[in-house]
Amino acid sequence: MIARLAPDPEFEPNQPRQRMSERIILRTGEALVEGAKDYLCAEPEIVIGALDGPVGTALANLIGDQVKGHSRVFAILNSDIQVKPVTIMVSKVTVKSSKYTNILMGTVQAAIANGVLDAVRAGDIPKEQAHELGIIYSVWLDPSIVDVEVDHAALFEVHREATVKVIRKAMRGEPTIDWLLENQSKVTHFFHQQGLDGQL
Repeated sequence: MIARLAPDPEFEPNQPRQRMSERIILRTGEALVEGAKDYLCAEPEIVIGALDGPVGTALANLIGDQVKGHSRVFAILNSDIQVKPVTIMVSKVTVKSSKYTNILMGTVQAAIANGVLDAVRAGDIPKEQAHELGIIYSVWLDPSIVDVEVDHAALFEVHREATVKVIRKAMRGEPTIDWLLENQSKVTHFFHQQGLDGQL
């Protein structure tokens, strides 16, 4: 079952984009984008920062320390075409089937790669720093996808949009601490509410 969360609040949409000369050590972001069907859900969590800092160290360790069921791969447009900033995908779900693997390392991988480039084009990632930054991308692909007829075009768009959104939020520091303090009492975790309602 997919968490149906309230629409994103209006975070400061007119915040200035990243200053080109500012060193980006470590930023974090989380986002949710949902499509018309339950399996059309992307909820990425990312860390982005300089390759000569803690993010670069973590990224190198991840790619060199593969774990069964949670393979780490670079985001690519296609074989032999890796995107910049370098982006490493880590599955939140334990991969157990070839169908899941093919979707994750096919449609979803391509969507993430395109989303990263979209973020550069939009100015959320400074183009001048594209070779100096790394992104660790924790990717959610609904396990039920192996049991349905997949709309690959829709799946691609959901994950592409989620990638742009999560990078924008990370780079702009959204939600801000002021927004969080103001809205803390208005936001209820979806699954917590299900527990309170006796649905779990």
